[in-house]
Amino acid sequence: MSKFYKSRKRGGGRHLQLSEHLQSTEAWASLKPGPRALYVELKRRYNGSNNGRIFLSHRDAAIAINVHRNTVGPYFRGLEERGFIRMTQASYLGTAGIGLAALWALEEVATADGKPATRSFIKWKKKPRTKTVT
Repeated sequence: MSKFYKSRKRGGGRHLQLSEHLQSTEAWASLKPGPRALYVELKRRYNGSNNGRIFLSHRDAAIAINVHRNTVGPYFRGLEERGFIRMTQASYLGTAGIGLAALWALEEVATADGKPATRSFIKWKKKPRTKTVT
């Protein structure tokens, strides 16, 4: 007879994969923990067929990664600048007066409408700092 806990056991659930080619880039190394957590949250919402239609508002992202909603805006911009994500549809106010959040695409995976993955984060280089002499 099997033990009680094994008879109720289900599958291991979904897993999130951050590939080695993504983590070994200069763009990923330059990210702070906040934008990394946001990327993981976006990746969690990707189900294998909805790339380009990943729904995540600033308010939902702030709740998910436990920061203030004003803090999340620079995280999205940082991920976009480095080429990890792309906005496919901007947020707007719907006809009923209800706001609709932006739709996002992960750049490491092809989108649902057939556009190939650009993987522009691989080409990203850190801009050198220049000193201004007065």
